[in-house]
Amino acid sequence: MGSKLKVAGWVAVGAVAGALATMQLQATARSALSPLPLEDMQQLAAVFDLVKRSYVEPVDEKKLIRDAIGGMVSGLDPHSAYFEGQSYKEFHEGISGKFTGVGIQIEMEDGLVKVVSPIEGSPAFRAGMQTGDLVTRIDDVAVKGLNMDQAIKRMRGPSGSKVVLTVYRKAENRTFPVAIIREEIKTKSVRSKVMEPGYAWIRVNQFQEPTLRDFAEQLKEIFRVEPNLKGLVLDLRNDPGGLLDVAVGVSAAFLPKDAVVVSTNGQIAESRSVLKAAPMFYSRDGNDTLAGLPALLKTVPVVVLVNEGSASASEIVAGALKDHKRAVIMGAQTFGKGSVQSEMARLPMPNTSLKITTARYYTPSGQSIQAKGILPDIPVDETAEGSPYAALRMREADLDKHLNNGEEKKDDTREKAREEALKKLEEAKAKSKEGKEKVPTLPEYGAPDDFPLQQALNRLKGKSVVASKTQVERKAEEPKAK
Repeated sequence: MGSKLKVAGWVAVGAVAGALATMQLQATARSALSPLPLEDMQQLAAVFDLVKRSYVEPVDEKKLIRDAIGGMVSGLDPHSAYFEGQSYKEFHEGISGKFTGVGIQIEMEDGLVKVVSPIEGSPAFRAGMQTGDLVTRIDDVAVKGLNMDQAIKRMRGPSGSKVVLTVYRKAENRTFPVAIIREEIKTKSVRSKVMEPGYAWIRVNQFQEPTLRDFAEQLKEIFRVEPNLKGLVLDLRNDPGGLLDVAVGVSAAFLPKDAVVVSTNGQIAESRSVLKAAPMFYSRDGNDTLAGLPALLKTVPVVVLVNEGSASASEIVAGALKDHKRAVIMGAQTFGKGSVQSEMARLPMPNTSLKITTARYYTPSGQSIQAKGILPDIPVDETAEGSPYAALRMREADLDKHLNNGEEKKDDTREKAREEALKKLEEAKAKSKEGKEKVPTLPEYGAPDDFPLQQALNRLKGKSVVASKTQVERKAEEPKAK
């Protein structure tokens, strides 16, 4: 057992638009493993034999074994998983930032697929699909009744294959079919723009393989347009996380050289590390991706926008910039995923891999955010009227079998708040059908009516900020009695 296993670790919420992975590590298998529990292995074999011989109909032996492996891994925590076949392919598509499909960013609205944005240059973009379009059918299948993952799987497919989307365009009050030939799509995880003279906004929606390169290019473009930048908003709202080395690189863009970004600690020696703002911790090809960025970036005032959907790699960046007092954190308390997963890729069967939690991570000050999250310096609501969807968003502490951070206590107020928020939205929907009230909607990130963004710009300009009067800190959990 002295051979080396290649391990890829990452930090992400889980399957949000595909799983995400991080930096490559080399993990040496321990030479002194405890012996296999013989009686338990015999029990497993006995159950396997009984099911195979006695179940009401013949069962697939391979499926039984796959289900046993999946159950063993998924029973550990919400982020450990076993991949094979299609799930293995989709997992690696999520890592690379490439997939085969039609090329639209989507969300669900009233049970339908809503186009948030067609990806520039994609088949959907060339076919004329627009922001706000509602997809009602995918080929001959009605979208109503599908969840987001099911809808995504139906829209994806082999390159060169055809899919017909039935689209309802509200602005034109018409429904029409759009035939699209699928092709490989390269997603853009970074957007930016100069909001007004002296102030810019840059958004990272996932930490994928191309993200750091794109991030550096977008920053250079910002400084080309506005060389005398006075303030920058880094938007990490609803960013589910991703590659750990990319999170280190994004942090390093703003921090002094060799400043600690994050530390990790786990059972094997390779999971115990301190990652710093230096190329050796974020460069993949030996070149410094951040080389050539203006020196002003190290001192320009920064506000980081976060919310309940900012998780893992997003929390690493927010935590590093907060602990080093390099940025002001605004928004809502983050998701609270403070663990690192690793992909054990060397398994006997091809196109299979094991993703297991191998470490907890800690902010530069040594704090674990597991099941708690990053607290904003200034709490800000999603709209001037409040945060209608905040209570409905799942957090790490809501997930079954989540790791605790030594402070475990169930918070019943979360479930009550979720029920109340859901009830209010249902009432608003009922009234909207009668024309009495509008269902709360959130503006597109980066839009002129993006309330948190406007508050962030106010902060950078020294103006007053409308802070939340309703947000309450979610306390970390207290130790369980033993």
